[in-house]
Amino acid sequence: MPFVKKKFHAPVKQKAFLFLIRELQYKQKEAQRLIAKGRLLVAGEPMTHTAGFVEGDFEFIFFEPITQSLKPLFQTDDFVLFDKPSGLLIHPQSRHTPYSLLDEIRYQFGRDANITHRIDQETSGLVLAAKHKKSERHLKIMFQERQMQKTYLAFVHGRVDTVLHVNAPLLREKDDRASVRTVVTVNERGKPSETIITPLHYDSKRQMTLVEAKPLTGRQHQIRVHLFHVKHPIVGDPIYGQEDYDVLNFLDKKISKEERIQKSGASRLLLHAYQLEFTYGNHYAITSRYPFTEEAMKATKI
Repeated sequence: MPFVKKKFHAPVKQKAFLFLIRELQYKQKEAQRLIAKGRLLVAGEPMTHTAGFVEGDFEFIFFEPITQSLKPLFQTDDFVLFDKPSGLLIHPQSRHTPYSLLDEIRYQFGRDANITHRIDQETSGLVLAAKHKKSERHLKIMFQERQMQKTYLAFVHGRVDTVLHVNAPLLREKDDRASVRTVVTVNERGKPSETIITPLHYDSKRQMTLVEAKPLTGRQHQIRVHLFHVKHPIVGDPIYGQEDYDVLNFLDKKISKEERIQKSGASRLLLHAYQLEFTYGNHYAITSRYPFTEEAMKATKI
């Protein structure tokens, strides 16, 4: 469990954040931020005053990364790329998340290493992380200013014969259903969103097309919603292209693997972050080694 609660002892009265700096090598800003979040417990009660004192025994909840020996695909002194498998979370959803990619990154490269962008849990492929705060700031700005060229591969339902330039604004808003926090839809009130879809191969046996998707903007679920919008939802998508009842069952983890394959076409989302191209000192065009595994293809409905 990456979030752990450990007991500590301060032999003399002292500022709590100074204790964390000395004992756990936190920087002052980070130590005070964690105290403000209620991570330090005195007699079972959270301390939230960043200038508070500790003396004697107390507890502290902090992120202690673990590893599952996931190897980087590529790295420099400033950044590292991982080829994330489908199903692996980028960040822990809560203190009870057993393992996420952030674990691996912090375990291998230290507390200051951090992920610079997001892909969905079920999306596989390239994830870029910074090894230190300076490169993190720089890389995140590059994503914001669209200086990162991202290419995805996806299997979609039906036959796609021509290049599609999907220019449809996307709106992200709250949903009234208890199990859904937000929903992304094509809506004229939304933010401008563009994706170029290029067909690569039609599988007549499975009646699905392998396409290349290049997002020109970076909206949440952009590729998934745009492909659904043009009536070619991604194979295995449990949300876009499904009935509300089935969406809720998926989100509440009440749908079996067999039911999901029957309704969406696969047991996982067949979307893969395939290539990332950018200039950071040198020019890089890094490609994933494993776009779709044989296991993923066997999980599709035939």
